Amino acid sequence: MTMTMPETKAGRSSLRPEVFDRLVSQILKDHCDFERDYAERIMDQALAFVQVCAVNPGAQLRPSKAVDIGWHTFILNTREYAVYCQRMANRFIHHEPEEFAPPASPQETLHPTVDALRVAGFTVDLELWSQDSAACTQCHSGCTDCGQGGGKGK
Repeated sequence: MTMTMPETKAGRSSLRPEVFDRLVSQILKDHCDFERDYAERIMDQALAFVQVCAVNPGAQLRPSKAVDIGWHTFILNTREYAVYCQRMANRFIHHEPEEFAPPASPQETLHPTVDALRVAGFTVDLELWSQDSAACTQCHSGCTDCGQGGGKGK
């Protein structure tokens, strides 16, 4: 009996290649110490993360520090990001820092997100999800999708 592994999908497949390339180029401009392959991996996982947020509103999913770089980069391209959110979630997927969230370990905060990515069929780049805590790289503390109500608990 032969057992086959199910194929996984890439986050980047949901975005036009020229937009993906533009976002990767922006990451490289902002982080001159990154290699192109690394920036592409970040953007791929950020797109997968946003898609998982789209189908799991209110699930308190969080990006890793590396993945958050891609999410921030995409959000700064507001028109593309808004269109993407509408197409993926039929709503805008907000990014809000949780300034008063209690400190938690990466396993507590990132494990549910990695599980959701796997359940959704995405390839999970474990290096990007395990190298750091869930604290946002550019905000005061962890960042999440705020769900549908615009409230804090995401």
